[in-house]
Amino acid sequence: MLGRLDDYFRNQETALKLRSYRQEILGSNIANADTPNYKARDINFKAAFEAARTSSNTHTAPLKTSDSRHLQPSKTIDLFAPERLYRNEQQPSIDGNTVDMNTEMKEFTDNAIRYQAAVTFLTRRIESMKTALTGQ
Repeated sequence: MLGRLDDYFRNQETALKLRSYRQEILGSNIANADTPNYKARDINFKAAFEAARTSSNTHTAPLKTSDSRHLQPSKTIDLFAPERLYRNEQQPSIDGNTVDMNTEMKEFTDNAIRYQAAVTFLTRRIESMKTALTGQ
């Protein structure tokens, strides 16, 4: 029963985690708009979502260690922290910064709207589950 509930909410949970992670990256880009030599970064959300969705049962995050000399597995992949990609430079600047505020603000707003949509979908799923359980 609980496994089915996990499956029922898995896509929304995955989308929310990845949208939250992407929002941090985009916020970091905006915060560093005036930092010399800062390179704007982003993730490929679609690829990260598919990787997390198809590999959700084999999630491998770094192991918790109590000493810096403890070894980690050789192939550790955190599915909810996908590789950060450098954004292609659209407008070169003298100081080497690649942040384009128009692009960053557009992507930040788009991601925030999609995050809110994922929250709405999750809320609706919970409400429909609650309705099914109570029969009201």
